[in-house]
Amino acid sequence: MGYKILIADDEAEIRSLLKLYLENDGYSVVEAEDGIKALEMVTSEKPDLCVLDIMMPGMDGYQVLRKIREDNNVPVIILSAKDADSEKILGLNLGADDYIAKPFNALEAVARINSNIRRFYSLGSSEVKLESLKVRDLELDQESCTLKKNGVPIELTSVEYKIMELFMTHPGKVFTKQQIYENGWGEDYFIADNNIMVCISKLRSKLSDDPSEYIKTLRGLGYRLEK
Repeated sequence: MGYKILIADDEAEIRSLLKLYLENDGYSVVEAEDGIKALEMVTSEKPDLCVLDIMMPGMDGYQVLRKIREDNNVPVIILSAKDADSEKILGLNLGADDYIAKPFNALEAVARINSNIRRFYSLGSSEVKLESLKVRDLELDQESCTLKKNGVPIELTSVEYKIMELFMTHPGKVFTKQQIYENGWGEDYFIADNNIMVCISKLRSKLSDDPSEYIKTLRGLGYRLEK
């Protein structure tokens, strides 16, 4: 595959386990045993995806995620023994793309990493060049996976990007929560209303100070991007 994964966890056994499975799947892997080292490696190693444990010495996973999201759009998966809904929502709200609760199945973890890599990066240089999508003062470049408003870049997570791509491909069309979840998260829909609400809320705040200016809620139906 050629992609580089950063695994940041203070437990050597977990790093070794994930590294074994990921390298077997064709990835290259770099490791960090604490949050400070993880943040340094995001800059020095430029990984294609980060797996961050929450409870790490020096700087916890949430702090690392905040720092990453100041200037970096790399996909981030939170890995934590804290599996309460509030913890998951916090991670997603801070810009995480996915959340894996400990203890976890290594094959499932690799599958989630594969899914995030697949939907965030364009595969193959021989693909037909994708055009930019334009709706009002928004422009989404499908080739570089970037969104601009009046020419000013807006930082998006991979999930946010996929949702905006869905909306901007069909402006004015109403999408159900199931359609949004399956397109954004790349997996079958289950009761994940909180995840969707948090993501839509974050998108609205990034697009405008007026939450209903771009993305409109239709009660009992879903959401649409206003033309």
